This record gives sequence, structure tokens and C-alpha cells, in this order.
Amino acid sequence: MVSIRKATTEDIPLINKLAWIAFPATYQDILTKEQIDYMMDWMYSPENLLKQMTEEGHVYYIAFTDNEPAGYVSIQKEAEDLFHLQKIYVLPKFQKEHIGKLLFCKAKEAVKEINKKPCRMELNVNRNNKALGFYLHMGMKKASEGDFDIGNGFYMNDYIMSIDIE
Repeated sequence: MVSIRKATTEDIPLINKLAWIAFPATYQDILTKEQIDYMMDWMYSPENLLKQMTEEGHVYYIAFTDNEPAGYVSIQKEAEDLFHLQKIYVLPKFQKEHIGKLLFCKAKEAVKEINKKPCRMELNVNRNNKALGFYLHMGMKKASEGDFDIGNGFYMNDYIMSIDIE
């Protein structure tokens, strides 16, 4: 049975641990090891996770399968009518069990709870990420694309996808 709960700062070590499994597995065929290591520190160091949760407005949710951590999602309000799905990852051993869909739906539900009126949710996805098909299946549309300098000579080569939330 899958359950999803809102994360707290107490969950930072767990999110970090899950990220070290899911993120490199997702990008091992797309990014260099050096870029993966850089992005892991940039996005998932305990200090940066704390900053995201306490200063930047990221709200994390963790999925569990029979009480075993299976994945996570985070959203962030960016503007009056715009949210960003910052992260959504499922551990490789739990993929194909519809946990990604449950996390995506949880993100949409959380946006509705926070905003209470129609808005848009966007996400960035690497143009070579196999998850692109998943996002299209979930109703997202390609809105634009860009190459974003993230520092240290690295870029994110992404589609920006969006979905209207009623």
C-alpha cells in the first residue's frame, strides 16, 4: 500500500538519502558524473534542503510503499498564479508501480490547497529524460525550452512544461 505524507525538516536526511539513489540513476546516461555530483550538492545537500524548506517555500512530500520510502516530490510557489514542480523522483526499484502518478497528483492537490483558485504548474525536464513521456501522459504540455546556466560550467538543457490547475 502506498502512502504519501508531507515532509518536515526532520526528513532532510531521508530526502538526501533518497536523492542519492534516484537522481544519479535518472541522469547516469544523460549527464556526466561531475555534473551529477555538482547538482546533488546544489539541490540536495542537507544545508540546501533546509534552505529550500525554510526560506524558499519548497514543500516536500514523501511516498512510502508498505512503510518503505519510495520517492518524493516538491512544489514551490513562484508567483500569484504560478507554481513550480521542483522535483519528482521515484526510486528505481519502485518505478512502474504508479508511484510517480500518485506523487504528481499529490503535487496538483497541494497546489489547489495552497492557491484555492485556478493557476498553472510548470516543471523543467531535461530534453533527454525518459520521464518526458510520463509528463505528457499526465496532461502537461511543452511550453518552451531553454539552456540554463547552473554554474561551474554546467547547463540544464530543459523543456519547460506546464499544466493548468483548476
